[in-house]
Amino acid sequence: MTASLTPTTAAPTLAPPDGHVPLPPSEHRAWLVALAVGALGVAVLVAVLTGIVGQTSPARAAAPPPVVFVTATPTPGASSASSVLAGAEAKAGSPAGVAPAHGRSPVPIVAQPTSAQQQLDAARFVDGTETHIFKRWMEGFYPIYSVAQKTFGVNWLLIASIHKQESAFSTAPGTYKGLNFAGCCGGPMQFNVTNGPVTTWQLVSNSYIYGKRPAFYDHMTATHPSIYDDFDSIMAAAHLLSADGAEFALDGAAWDAAYDYYGHDATGVTYADQVLARAIGWSQHGFCINCGIEPALVEAVQAAYGAPVLAALTAATTAGAPRTPPRSKHGG
Repeated sequence: MTASLTPTTAAPTLAPPDGHVPLPPSEHRAWLVALAVGALGVAVLVAVLTGIVGQTSPARAAAPPPVVFVTATPTPGASSASSVLAGAEAKAGSPAGVAPAHGRSPVPIVAQPTSAQQQLDAARFVDGTETHIFKRWMEGFYPIYSVAQKTFGVNWLLIASIHKQESAFSTAPGTYKGLNFAGCCGGPMQFNVTNGPVTTWQLVSNSYIYGKRPAFYDHMTATHPSIYDDFDSIMAAAHLLSADGAEFALDGAAWDAAYDYYGHDATGVTYADQVLARAIGWSQHGFCINCGIEPALVEAVQAAYGAPVLAALTAATTAGAPRTPPRSKHGG
């Protein structure tokens, strides 16, 4: 059925006879509108000048999550050494796997960087220069750290220390585009997207579905998952650390998970020593964006956890023991 069309334009009316010309329309309404617009403009200007408008959004004004508990400086001991060695030996040569949220994987993911990666990382780990990180830059990461800790039961200080070690809190060149110099890894937490047949990233890329995504943060990508999305990447790292045994305690299990995150080699020992020492220092003195790692803490962690593993690696190399390379995170 075709609807009838009704003309919407009325026929023009004739002017009234002389002496009956209507009065011009009142300008009161126009003046009221103009005054209202002017008042609104003044209000906006006052709000901007006083800081009511233009302030950082609540999500960007976040403080660091609270510290779960203060961790004492570790001391060398037979129990700590045997625990770390047992964990490292059990994981060496294991195929990759990952646990579901809140779970622990019996077959963890262990990285294996290339020799070129190890050489450059070894130099980077002892380099005393640091990029200054602004407080406002870090505010977007705090809600993500909090969600990751709650979701996977991993101390957020360990997650943040990995973030610092991998990309200097996402300030390293190329963090949000392309891959690293080895052509394998990218994003804030430097996940491998080239090893396979199932890459490390693919194994944990859906980790973001287990936690609530913050309403606002920098580098939110249009599609998910993405190694360049802060939330996707940090949640995946927390999942990986959890699968490798890390929990709230900053102890030998946390060291072992950091060791797995980098790879089982001498540079990986240095990596894990620094990551855990930094996290322990934050637990003792408060989260400090631009503070360096206390050398005494690194030495203590190295003596308690790193030295036994390094000694085992040296002994294996000297004896010429064959070593099955585990699945790579950094390439190789």
